[in-house]
Amino acid sequence: MNTLKEWTAAVCADLGLDPACADTTIVLDVARDAAHGVARPAAPLTAYLLGVAVGQGMALPDAAGRISALAASWPAPAEPGERLPDSYGSCHRPAAEERSHIRRSRGADAGRAKGGR
Repeated sequence: MNTLKEWTAAVCADLGLDPACADTTIVLDVARDAAHGVARPAAPLTAYLLGVAVGQGMALPDAAGRISALAASWPAPAEPGERLPDSYGSCHRPAAEERSHIRRSRGADAGRAKGGR
């Protein structure tokens, strides 16, 4: 079992969800479409909104298709340097420069195990 499947199974178990409802391929495809068609920070928000739509009864393939089509038709920024508002001002997480530089994809303790901080 790979890390993504293990993580998905653990989250489903913790939240009391049926793992069969976790179609990672569709969710990751929609997140990719939002990240590339709109902006990188749109990916997690879009994945959340996809989940809300499915939770309210919309079929996953229908919601995903609508979101992907919207992302594909999203206009490019008017100015090349135009940015989305800085989300790091959120009270829920520290600013980027204050966060740990340990690679999260390897687990929080991975850097320490190899002599890191």
